[in-house]
Amino acid sequence: MRQLGKIHCQEINNDDNAPWVIFFHGFGADCNDLFSLGEMISTKKTYNWLFPNGILEVPIGPAWMGRAWWTIDMMEIQRAAERGEHRDFSNDTPKGMTKAYDMASEMIRQLKVPWNKIVLGGFSQGAMLATELYLRAPETPAGLVIMSGTLLHQEEWKKLIPARQGQRFFQSHGEGDPILGFKQAQKLETLLTQNGMKGSLTSFRGGHEIPPQVITKIGDYLNTL
Repeated sequence: MRQLGKIHCQEINNDDNAPWVIFFHGFGADCNDLFSLGEMISTKKTYNWLFPNGILEVPIGPAWMGRAWWTIDMMEIQRAAERGEHRDFSNDTPKGMTKAYDMASEMIRQLKVPWNKIVLGGFSQGAMLATELYLRAPETPAGLVIMSGTLLHQEEWKKLIPARQGQRFFQSHGEGDPILGFKQAQKLETLLTQNGMKGSLTSFRGGHEIPPQVITKIGDYLNTL
């Protein structure tokens, strides 16, 4: 474990001169959730890996707590699922996201690594935060990995994406995702590509998860950077 700013992180430091991959976990998980990806993702060159712990403690079951980056009304998502719908966040700026952004930005400043040696990514809520950080960074980061994320405040992101003209992203999403709908993932892909970024949505038959073929493709993506 390592503390950067006010955020505790798990890290795999392979080479002080190597670029870093920072993966933010999803709602209700913690910094250990994605840690194994640092060993499972195969790359031709060496990367260091950082897995930050969410800034909030949230209940996810009887006497069971997890971490999060901001609060989410899970009952609202569940009610939408019961209606056969998905909650659309494309015009929302989640309450608490600004604080998460500020604390994560300070974490990255404390890491003292140039932006062009940092790949940002995450799963679910962590992918949303990673996208926000990537688009608002003062300099262009090395890459962006969006695993089962979704589109947030689209008008804000639409203004920021042209500054990342020609940059490549990786995105994956389950066609049967019951939490964050596949259609919203497609809308995010369209917003990124129509405003100048390069990449495509890797779909898979499954739900809210990271299957083996996605792990392989993330390695392929990192090898192109």
